Amino acid sequence: MARRDDSEMLTNIMYVTVYVTDQDRALEFYTDRLGLEKRVDHPGPDGRFLTVAAPGNPLEIILWSHAPAAGQPAGRESGAAAPGPVFLESDDLRADFEVLRERGVVFEQPEPEDYGFGIRIEAVDPDGNRISLRQRAAWQG
Repeated sequence: MARRDDSEMLTNIMYVTVYVTDQDRALEFYTDRLGLEKRVDHPGPDGRFLTVAAPGNPLEIILWSHAPAAGQPAGRESGAAAPGPVFLESDDLRADFEVLRERGVVFEQPEPEDYGFGIRIEAVDPDGNRISLRQRAAWQG
């Protein structure tokens, strides 16, 4: 049997899972507040399979029903910003921040901040999961 070249192996990230306690509430947050689109909503033998994604992007986020705190990060180091399980990119994070705040999105910081790789802020979904929002630095463009 011929050995597969590494470039022929894993080719794509299909899903990222965010654990939620109420899928309907999570769906409302990720679509109506963050502006993602619903992709799949299918009842199955293992539970409801529900995904959202950024428009035009193939990577989908599974909103998986689970007990409270299952997907929440474990603690934070003093002064360090712990990233969330999902990073969403913006071309103008400061402008998007204002729109998201008006839609009722809760943030861990009062305003986006500059850091070595651009601009960042952490949003929080209804289950306390952090959603990292980022704008790349101009030199990364």
